[in-house]
Amino acid sequence: MVRGILRRFLEQEDDITVVDAVPNGKAAVNRIGKGDVDIVILDIEMPVMDGLEALPKILKVDPSVKVIMASTLTDRNASISLKALDDGAADYVPKPTTGRIGGAYDFQREVVEKVRVHGQHGGKARKPSEGDGKSRAGSGRAAATAAGAKETAAAPKAEGAVKKSLYGGASIVLTKAPTIPPQILAIGSSTGGPQALLDLLKDFRGFRYPILITQHMPPTFTKIFAERLQRVTGIPADEAADGDVISGGRIYVAPGDYHMIAETDGKVGRLRLTQSPPENFCRPAVDPMLRSLAEVYGSKVLTLIMTGMGHDGLEGVRKLSALGGCTVAQDEATSIVWGMPGAVATAGLCCAVLPKDDIAAFVLKVFGAK
Repeated sequence: MVRGILRRFLEQEDDITVVDAVPNGKAAVNRIGKGDVDIVILDIEMPVMDGLEALPKILKVDPSVKVIMASTLTDRNASISLKALDDGAADYVPKPTTGRIGGAYDFQREVVEKVRVHGQHGGKARKPSEGDGKSRAGSGRAAATAAGAKETAAAPKAEGAVKKSLYGGASIVLTKAPTIPPQILAIGSSTGGPQALLDLLKDFRGFRYPILITQHMPPTFTKIFAERLQRVTGIPADEAADGDVISGGRIYVAPGDYHMIAETDGKVGRLRLTQSPPENFCRPAVDPMLRSLAEVYGSKVLTLIMTGMGHDGLEGVRKLSALGGCTVAQDEATSIVWGMPGAVATAGLCCAVLPKDDIAAFVLKVFGAK
């Protein structure tokens, strides 16, 4: 049933062609061998061969294929989906539940967006005349790669430096680096974020400031993700709970389906969870978190905007920037999708635009941390 729903959703799009739908992982591995597949949506629970077993076999047959895991919202499947990212999957989508109003529409939008974005950032170059005449998701990749080969991906690090973006030739102008050490680190991310954040924060062991993370993730996934962060970093990490005191040396992850915002209780900073309407089609969203931090901490917020589609975080960063806060964006070359970081970078709101592996050193230096 879900396979039929997925096929119907995707075949409605002019720029996406469904080349096949198969009932299990073994059939998927065999089908990949024909060489005409850019993207696979791979369920976790299947007969004959499940998704986790099929994933490495698919990537062995064709390493260029982008695999998007599909799973139900259970602790087990959330954990498997996040493990699949470590094993080479490009992304995941949670299957809709019957109790969620609008779940089918949200599922359709997310599946189409993720197929489209991974098609643009991967896949095989083909002549337009191939297949049934539709524009394929992978066809846009050749032009993007060719353009990118002519430019360097080095990020500017000095105030006022300008970098030409591979996306439409936009320029990046940097703001001043902060002169007052920040008191809190806020991170926003989406597509590609779980892997990027694990890589980034493994270098933060012993960090004594609070870290707030809004990662676009559904319920259950955020809990499992927080547990993984704690294992990797050694820093206490939890899904945020309503009323949590914001304490140094802890990581707080916005729970799926809740915005996480900060407020003051006398001299104590606290977290509040709210189910106010989604912003930028997301809940949790980065903008509500950043706007609230601007009210509580003013310029003493260092913000990281990591890989992700869309522009969530832009308006929150704009407010923080007006108060003198510093924002660092992950650079285009190391982002899975340069939507969120690209939005703040090209708006001239960043004090640095850096490759993923250079961000930790910059942040620790700004905080004066070892």
